[in-house]
Amino acid sequence: MTGPAGRRSAGLLLHRRTGDGPQVLLGHMGGPFFARRDAGAWTVPKGEYGPGESAWEAARREFEEELGLPPPDGEAVPLGEVRQAGGKTVTAWAVEADLDPAAITPGTFRREWPPGSGRIREFPELDRVAWFAPERAREVIVKAQAAFLDRLAEHSR
Repeated sequence: MTGPAGRRSAGLLLHRRTGDGPQVLLGHMGGPFFARRDAGAWTVPKGEYGPGESAWEAARREFEEELGLPPPDGEAVPLGEVRQAGGKTVTAWAVEADLDPAAITPGTFRREWPPGSGRIREFPELDRVAWFAPERAREVIVKAQAAFLDRLAEHSR
């Protein structure tokens, strides 16, 4: 089942093992709406796709568009789908890989800001990325996407 007008997104959830335990890579959503928010403002790097593209192809393409880095090689573990509060369906895969958050070059989007001003401004898709322990990731990730953390933990056991 898809959300309004069939809105679908796909993404990659990177994870790594450290001396302090597992970590996942999340991106903080860019733009004025999320600038001062932490809880619920972090996401799996992802993006929308249409009927002519597979979710897997979209996840890899969007990873590169959002982070400016090629998607990592490695086993992709399907994490299934979730439906977010706004109705969008998100599909994700987990890939074990390391990445330096300082290496990203985020993609951008354009939006009228402030609303009604007639001025178009450019904002980063993700204004920063960071590694999180699963417990902390659960506190900041988009609520519906917490299911991806659960599914990754199940797979890692």
